[in-house]
Amino acid sequence: MVDYRHAVYAGSFDPATFGHTAIIERASRLYERVTVAVGVNPKKEGLFTPEERCRLLKESLAKLPNVEVDSFQGLLIDYCKRTEAGVIVRGLRLLTDFEYEFQLGLANREIAGEIETVFLLTEHKYVWVSSSL
Repeated sequence: MVDYRHAVYAGSFDPATFGHTAIIERASRLYERVTVAVGVNPKKEGLFTPEERCRLLKESLAKLPNVEVDSFQGLLIDYCKRTEAGVIVRGLRLLTDFEYEFQLGLANREIAGEIETVFLLTEHKYVWVSSSL
């Protein structure tokens, strides 16, 4: 059984940006429990290790008592099922983000239709901020 009061916001967060933090803060006002899930891909080498990314996120989000940080490997939808999260939060910056996220949302719905995907629009000042190089 999923819990619609529990939302997951996932990403590589390598590094986390002010845009990520803004989405997390907004999600923390909408949901009783928010898990920031750091995706780990053992085939990719990032700027920071998964442990460093988790530590940095925990430090920057310490003021949000209903936010926790975790890491996962594999599919996000499987992580949500394991943790019984009922909502996946995704941030949208541009129209191209929507096209990509829409396809992911449809695929997730096929796998676990009970888990909702919710899109939050980024604040205008973060539209052009990306952690991708």
